[in-house]
Amino acid sequence: MTIHSYILGIIAAACVAGATGFAAGADLTIGFIPKLDTDPYFKASGEGAAEAQKEIGGKSISVAPSTATGEAQIPFINNLVSQRVTVIAISASDTNSVVPALRRALAQKIHVVTFDSDCAKNGRELFINQATQSSLAEMMLDSLGAMIGYEGEFAILSSTPTATNQNQWIDAMKKRMATDPKFTKLKLDQVAYGQESAQVNQQQALALAEAFPKLKGIIIPAGIGLPAAARALEQAGLLGKIKLTGLAPATLMKKYILAGQAQDIWWNVKDLGYLTYYAAAALATGKITGKKGETFTAGRLGERTIGDDGEVILGPAVIVTPENVNSFAF
Repeated sequence: MTIHSYILGIIAAACVAGATGFAAGADLTIGFIPKLDTDPYFKASGEGAAEAQKEIGGKSISVAPSTATGEAQIPFINNLVSQRVTVIAISASDTNSVVPALRRALAQKIHVVTFDSDCAKNGRELFINQATQSSLAEMMLDSLGAMIGYEGEFAILSSTPTATNQNQWIDAMKKRMATDPKFTKLKLDQVAYGQESAQVNQQQALALAEAFPKLKGIIIPAGIGLPAAARALEQAGLLGKIKLTGLAPATLMKKYILAGQAQDIWWNVKDLGYLTYYAAAALATGKITGKKGETFTAGRLGERTIGDDGEVILGPAVIVTPENVNSFAF
């Protein structure tokens, strides 16, 4: 190779890196670990990651357990470490149980990013969050309050007792109820768990209705649980008497939202996967280190800034109502 052609090669490589914002895309492999392999939520986020991959290069691997527990995710973490991926991006099913495996990955110079659901902060470098935990909790509580006149008994049907994000939302809801006079006439009867199973969520929704005859609403902060509970209560003739709100694909809740029986808090799930891929690539290529105040460009989503504790916010979520339900593709 002549000096002239060598220099031209360097210039060409620099131009490609400048166009994409990242270098060495061919050496980038991001291993995604959702909570469940069958959840349509993570299939949608995977579509976003695939879109980002096409834009900036690299490779993407997605592996997930069939049960939503931290213990079930650990073998998949270890497998990605053995494959020497560049970054592990995990939606943690448990705050703490996955941390030792993730720390072993970090010790072997594999970057770790959480998305959708965080783990303990010493187990990762970044957390890509759909919206602030407090805002989602407040929106769910406000949504239910508006539907039942801020008065009466309600329950929460969460996913699992160890689910990081759901527990944070529930704690935030309880704190707001204890401090905001607007919620003094609301009574939380019980927190139940659907175990990331449509069948269990259906059973639990009916059990709550039977156990608490004065129940006026259920908050369900789990994408599988909300439509499952809606179907069960509809078949039992209880939907409407018992209002529902929570988190779920807006398209799955559309008919209940249009009927005034439910509301939904949602965001662009595809964009969450898209942002996660860009953030993971920025971390892997040294554009960012995870420190507060650092910025990176995430394609069509524009510039993002790292906040406290390595958190990057997609945001904002919205309350899905009959007026805006048609604007959601998932």
